[in-house]
Amino acid sequence: MLEKSSGYLTDINRLRIVEIRETIRESPTVKTFTFNDRACLKAKPGQFVMLWIPGVDEIPMSLSTIGRNGVSSVTVAEVGEATKALHQRKPGDMLGIRGPFGNGFTSVSGNVMIVGGGTGLAPLLPLTESLVSLDTRITFLLGAKTKEELLFLERIKRVMPGVHGKVVATTEDGSYGLKGLVTEPAEEMLAKEKFDMIYTCGREQMMYKVFLLAERYHVPLQACLERIMRCGIGLCGSCVIGEFTVCKDGPVLSREQLSKVRDEFGRLRRGFSGRKIPI
Repeated sequence: MLEKSSGYLTDINRLRIVEIRETIRESPTVKTFTFNDRACLKAKPGQFVMLWIPGVDEIPMSLSTIGRNGVSSVTVAEVGEATKALHQRKPGDMLGIRGPFGNGFTSVSGNVMIVGGGTGLAPLLPLTESLVSLDTRITFLLGAKTKEELLFLERIKRVMPGVHGKVVATTEDGSYGLKGLVTEPAEEMLAKEKFDMIYTCGREQMMYKVFLLAERYHVPLQACLERIMRCGIGLCGSCVIGEFTVCKDGPVLSREQLSKVRDEFGRLRRGFSGRKIPI
């Protein structure tokens, strides 16, 4: 959550130049970029930064590592001009950072379910690592279309021995783990077991299904949303969903908040022109 001090907001909103320390190939289309930045060390899981690729664009990115050994990271799929340019950057190249911004996840103890897919797994990694210090049982469900696109499985497995719980992987083509969508085992488990919280991030249609399951089984939910963001501090309106701005009120929204915007959540977003378009 952003602190109310105007001095603090000014400080984190100031562009800082960081050097890429390492690039890690996660899949054919996804890379992780690590860097050192003092402000990011204080981020909460689920918060995001505005990442400036010099000469190209500034884009919002969730932090996939927060302060582990003094290093932070973003994990990026190559999907457009800015991310293509970022994928061409190498260790020693410079990037600009603003943030961290927004409201992150709130950690709870008890029996929790984590549901993620694709690069939506990125903010769920530091969340899982933060839950290790609590008396928490974690069921981590992660999905992808193919085994080749299944991200962070080994990192998740390294964390899980520190908590009670299990990891369930799904692929749509059945090349690894269970065949099908990640929401299918989620529904089966929710029907049999009581959970104290569901955390989710990934494709919005997937999160919408998880939201409906949370409503059906009366489980609290926190979902990390993605929208076009230009300013990162709630001024430009490009990330509005109903009564909320994703950059300031989110990107993590609760089940109660999402119920107020259910006409848009999982259905519509604003394009670069500001018009609502189907997701």
